[in-house]
Amino acid sequence: MDYNQMFRERTKNFSILVIKSLSSLPYSDDVSVIRKQIIRSSTSVTANYRTVSRTRSEKERFAKLCIVVEEIDETQLWLEIIEELKYLSSDTMILLKSECEELVKVMTRYKFKLSQP
Repeated sequence: MDYNQMFRERTKNFSILVIKSLSSLPYSDDVSVIRKQIIRSSTSVTANYRTVSRTRSEKERFAKLCIVVEEIDETQLWLEIIEELKYLSSDTMILLKSECEELVKVMTRYKFKLSQP
């Protein structure tokens, strides 16, 4: 499997994990807002990363990757909030935060590599 395909799958699996982890939470206004925001940001990572391999130029690839980095960073913020509010078990939080951190590292490294002349 090539790098792009591997991370297309990995970002998609991360989004699915976020959705499944939060779907069991009972409804409340605050949970609803947070759930909606983190699902949007995590699925945006997936959608925008998919387009990285289909871009027509290096500038377009860099721009899309910048969006990926912004969205994964936002996802990381929502995970921090969820953790502080103790909405999910510590085991679930460790899993989500660990994968998110790995994606942050990879995507920022990739973005930095593309920005070099």
